[in-house]
Amino acid sequence: MSKHIAIIEDERALRENYGAAFRREGYAVELYEARKPAMDAFEVRLPDLVIIDINLQDEVEGGFELCRELRSRSSNLPIIFLTARDSEFDAVSGLRLGADDYLTKDISLPHLMARVAALFRRLNAMQNPQNEDNRLARGELDLDIDRMTVRWKELPVALTLTEFWMVHSLARYPGHVKNRQQLMDAARAVLDDNTITSHIKRIRRKFLSIDPNFKSIETVYGMGYRWLVS
Repeated sequence: MSKHIAIIEDERALRENYGAAFRREGYAVELYEARKPAMDAFEVRLPDLVIIDINLQDEVEGGFELCRELRSRSSNLPIIFLTARDSEFDAVSGLRLGADDYLTKDISLPHLMARVAALFRRLNAMQNPQNEDNRLARGELDLDIDRMTVRWKELPVALTLTEFWMVHSLARYPGHVKNRQQLMDAARAVLDDNTITSHIKRIRRKFLSIDPNFKSIETVYGMGYRWLVS
């Protein structure tokens, strides 16, 4: 069955161009020009991946609100921002809301297709793990790849795909420093340093919301990050 991609873009020419490109790659595509019709459709069925612009008609930050609504409904739905807004502030805001990737509209179509394919590979790896050890327990952390769940002190932690694989990479070998390239490889994504930093901060906040004393992710300045087990 074809993967179902939803594209929310208020510029008709761009919307149809992206839609045609994804259909040529064999994806099923639904196009929306605004947040409300998209959410109305998502009440019936969530797509397999969502691509969102930030400015949506008269909603200057409608894409941010849409991301927030989608993430509240699904922690592992792949979400990509595709926007003309290229400021670091906007990129960090999008990632803090739970997006898996933040791209600007000057990206080439082949590059965009590759980023989407990478997200689907990550989702498939989570849903169809190939190794026998699909459960990871480190102190208060319990990570189940089969069920795509993370628990801390027996409470669920809602991680995105990118965050899930980063935690898995860190916790798999406690005490070992993982540099940014290793975390990027673990997340199966192309991320710059600022993006990785934003993801780590968001992961920390999620654990801290459950346990104010959470200190298991340590920053090793100039090198990377490591997982500590108390």
